[in-house]
Amino acid sequence: MSIRPVKHMSTATPTMEGAGVKLHRVFGFGDPSMTDPFLMMDDFRNDNPAEYIRGFPWHPHRGIETITYVLAGTVEHGDSLGNRGLLGAGDIQWMTAGSGIMHQEMPKGDFAGRMHGFQLWANLPSSLKMTAPRYQDVKSADIPVVVDDDGTAVRVICGDFWGKAGPVDGVAAEPIYLDVSVPPGKKKRLPVDTYRNAFAYIFAGSGTFRDASKPFGVRVEKEVNGEELNIRDMSGNRTLVVFDSGDEVTVQAGDEGIRFLLVSGKPIEEPVAWHGPIVMNSREEIMQAMRELQNGTFIKAAH
Repeated sequence: MSIRPVKHMSTATPTMEGAGVKLHRVFGFGDPSMTDPFLMMDDFRNDNPAEYIRGFPWHPHRGIETITYVLAGTVEHGDSLGNRGLLGAGDIQWMTAGSGIMHQEMPKGDFAGRMHGFQLWANLPSSLKMTAPRYQDVKSADIPVVVDDDGTAVRVICGDFWGKAGPVDGVAAEPIYLDVSVPPGKKKRLPVDTYRNAFAYIFAGSGTFRDASKPFGVRVEKEVNGEELNIRDMSGNRTLVVFDSGDEVTVQAGDEGIRFLLVSGKPIEEPVAWHGPIVMNSREEIMQAMRELQNGTFIKAAH
């Protein structure tokens, strides 16, 4: 077995999206080859409803799949095809935008005002860019959890892992999407297919993927007594780790344990042209999509 080395590590960047939602961008709108077939990921985590309640009003999607995973609070969604739904804590929605939809997502906090979730964008190959849109809404109770002897727990959202199959299926990149919790001080090896690109995103606790014994820290901006300071944060929180090639990932949990998303998929290796939430293969296709938005032909008839 070959351990995947770490080839890139960074912290999520504060940004604003939608109608004024404050969130952290994990990656996106840069060189997509590093995380191919995944294009962008946001961590929307906020305890102040004023900073997220205006949500993400009507906007178009084409040529991609959006994966929304809610940990706290709820997200009400609707689209131009008449679909409506509510995602609660632990729920996931895998939306294939395909040929195009108009979509909105409106977050609402829990009893304490807390809202937390992730949205990941997966690219579609050129052969499926204009496929019919579809949804896969999955409730928390339907996501299998497998627990190893050392207490490591894995929620299997998509793909096969440790003998369990996630409920999301029929996705172009055949991704594996896992929510992994490793207990304090434990070292764990997790298999990842050699031919996939893979990344981890730490959102709780601390740890290292460098096959070392101590948790790593990353330099982050933090506000201390009203002053912005550049310090070394040993939590590992909001850290993206992109792996090089190999067939397994090793993680050493710190003193608080570690929780992270482990995501992998088959690279598409096609040109990427995008304009916000519209992702195609060429500038001409983007311009065509913009013309269709203007003339009212963006939404295609069911086929």
